[in-house]
Amino acid sequence: MNNVFDPISVHQILNRINRLTPETLAKWGNMNVAQMLAHCNVTYEMIYEDIHPKPNPILKFVLKLFVKGKVVTDKPYSHNSPTAPAFIIKDAKQFENERARLINHINQTLYNGAAYFDGRESHSFGKLNVTEWNNMLYKHLDHHLSQFGV
Repeated sequence: MNNVFDPISVHQILNRINRLTPETLAKWGNMNVAQMLAHCNVTYEMIYEDIHPKPNPILKFVLKLFVKGKVVTDKPYSHNSPTAPAFIIKDAKQFENERARLINHINQTLYNGAAYFDGRESHSFGKLNVTEWNNMLYKHLDHHLSQFGV
């Protein structure tokens, strides 16, 4: 698996993102390309911005018990996997704005580095080690960039 904390891997991810256009069509799913970029930004909003409510303790326990293992491992997501409500993007989004935001988030993650993330509390799953953070971040990006053929 590529590494979101490695400059060469990040360069490859950004090249894939930059191959997207507002007209790029999905191979599966219901989102258009701008909505997909906004969807990918939600992960980083949960890291860097305080705009999404944190799950209550009971829901967080359930997420850790039943969802965390699917999200932080290196096993790829299947097509049309269930999506948490905060990640569902139904309204229109501006492609260039969402792409720029995502690129900035990815670059901020590279700049912060692995040490910043190791043992850091995730929004929904508690403390994660650097491998879990990498798997979660890279796997999600790779899944959706593949969804749009890049």
